[in-house]
Amino acid sequence: MTTSPPFGQADLTNCERELIHLAGSVQPHGFLLVLREPALRIVQASANVEQHLGLAATALLGRPPSELGGDFDAVLRALAGTALDEPVPRDCRLAPDGSERRFEVAVHRVADACGSVLVAEFEPADADAADVVDVPAPQIVEHLTRAVQRFGATTTIGTLADAVVRSVRALTGYDRVMVYKFDPDGHGQVIAEARDARLEPLLGHHYPATDIPQRARELYLRNRLRVLVDVHYTASPLVPVRDPDTGADLDMSMCQLRSMSPLHLQYLKNMGVTATLVASLVREGALWGLIACHHYRPRNLRLPVRAACDLIAEVASTRIAAIEHYAHAQVAIQVRRLEQRLIEATSTEGDWRLALFRTPQALLQPLDATGAVLYYEGEFLTAGESPSTPELRALLQWIDGQVGAQPPAAPFACSSLARAQPALDSLTPTASGVLAVKLSTTRPDYLLWLRKEQLHNVTWAGDPSKPMAANDPLQLSPRRSFAAWSEIVRGTAQPWTRSEVAMARAFGAALADIIAQVNAVRLLIVEHQRAQVLATVASAVEPVLVADADRRVLFANESLRRLARRDVAAGTPLASIADWFADMRAAGRMLETVCHGHAPWRGELALRLPAHGGDAAVELPVEVRAEVVPTRDGRPLGFILVFDDRSGPHRAADARAHLEEALVRAGFGAAAAPARDALTQAILANASLAAMDIADADAASPVPALLAELETSMQRATALVARIRDFARGA
Repeated sequence: MTTSPPFGQADLTNCERELIHLAGSVQPHGFLLVLREPALRIVQASANVEQHLGLAATALLGRPPSELGGDFDAVLRALAGTALDEPVPRDCRLAPDGSERRFEVAVHRVADACGSVLVAEFEPADADAADVVDVPAPQIVEHLTRAVQRFGATTTIGTLADAVVRSVRALTGYDRVMVYKFDPDGHGQVIAEARDARLEPLLGHHYPATDIPQRARELYLRNRLRVLVDVHYTASPLVPVRDPDTGADLDMSMCQLRSMSPLHLQYLKNMGVTATLVASLVREGALWGLIACHHYRPRNLRLPVRAACDLIAEVASTRIAAIEHYAHAQVAIQVRRLEQRLIEATSTEGDWRLALFRTPQALLQPLDATGAVLYYEGEFLTAGESPSTPELRALLQWIDGQVGAQPPAAPFACSSLARAQPALDSLTPTASGVLAVKLSTTRPDYLLWLRKEQLHNVTWAGDPSKPMAANDPLQLSPRRSFAAWSEIVRGTAQPWTRSEVAMARAFGAALADIIAQVNAVRLLIVEHQRAQVLATVASAVEPVLVADADRRVLFANESLRRLARRDVAAGTPLASIADWFADMRAAGRMLETVCHGHAPWRGELALRLPAHGGDAAVELPVEVRAEVVPTRDGRPLGFILVFDDRSGPHRAADARAHLEEALVRAGFGAAAAPARDALTQAILANASLAAMDIADADAASPVPALLAELETSMQRATALVARIRDFARGA
């Protein structure tokens, strides 16, 4: 059984599992008190409380907060009833010896076996230290207003990241500020940097995934902002080390003063870094990247400045989601063009495959591919550079084994075929990178995009193949050398981006849809192929209904029966399906347009679903695509109706309406517009723009979750603004 090493006892072989959230000590620039609820008696204190208050930690144990003097007791009463899931900052005064001292305190709640405790972290606010960044609250608000406005104007990740690093450095004064983005394998790259001119640039440098252990990544998701004041600090332990009521270590996941792993401190020392700030960039609940700040002397930030950095990261995360989702939404435009071209080719030529490959660049360019391959019904069609047919058969056999039982259009991506399957190394010159989508549930039909081998330099911050020379974490660094180290990556293609994978998925889904329609046409044209075509249509994910030229139903697949909760027999008059819809007149007009007007129809109607299997009768929004299939002389050969469940987009619309209501409740509604200041207007404008970008997508399935995440982000932004204004009023 694999065990997790306690804090400070990890080495370079097991640091992934180090219990860094159970540090049991704090950085000494502040002190920590733990108070058991509901009595609010002090059960733990950091040993350095004596340096800050002149009282030994043991003398505080069991005492109420009122005995510390000042207004700490009043601060706790004011926070009563607050969730305190994350630290809430307040100004506080303590006077244990009658001499009043001012502190900034952050309070949060930790649940444990005996109920819960309050964790209070104090940092001196009176001292005018040279290493503490203290920006007046009005100036912070002005700076944030300009920053949020700049973020909202960006349209690419690069320009956004550049605006972020400039904004954070201007506010905090760190020597170096970077935006660090993770790739799908967890490796990181510096994509933006603002630095002192005397420092060597790190822009473009790559960092192995091992530089940030998994436990640290999990904490970055929970505790979005972390500050290290001086890498050379001596940690102050908790007294007692474990909670006397539970016998357990204090969960310090959300503690701002929490000591950092000795391995991480050694890592920073080897870089020559003295102080850091790290803020998380989160997208769809996952760690997208980090804002990483380095300083080469001790440096601390007042809590309002930290809140401002947190707000910058929060707004930037929202903009990242909007930019990336908007880019994905543009895929739908290209897919619709492809779909129309293939449908037209099917009607006029009888074969959509020829139209797909007639203009190779239309297939290759959107995904920056050097080759493309379609394998359909046992035949290959290729465009651009591709391997030989025997090599392609071996490649498809391997890909099909990797894909397994995944649904159609689920992408498979690989940027180094030789590493993933050495037996296919001979394909490297033309197919080092492969992006594949499966087009059928019953046959190994695939559309593949290929990228040939690309020799390129990767600049690593230290040699990634030499992480250590021994195993003593206190004497050896995670990597001794941080000099730029370049390697030529052979047998590798340019990795497929998230947008490209999304585009492949959309292309595959469109082709799967087209294939269902085409096979329905073939059912009308080639009767002797009926059995084969019928099986394909019957297994299609898309609900399809086919009618002949006499407007009688020839076939309805199982997907349609499940969607409509109805059986429809062959020979049923097509006009009778108008009874399926809540608005029968509208459905009748749709059928009239297609059957008598011989014109295509596309629109949204509501299916009236009967009670079935314990489910109550409901109305289901569907998009209906009705096409008339002409013969060569223009007469109608038959009709095809394809149904698409639109309940997902409706949920997206409901989610957007819910977000708008939440904005109104939070004071961002139109009635409150005259009272808004520039920062509030900027945050609202950014949120509104993000909401529009997110909602402007045909693929509606992730939209409700993204809008809900945007609402949560707005709530956090509102709270952070309130905190900053609290400090402004206090000032």
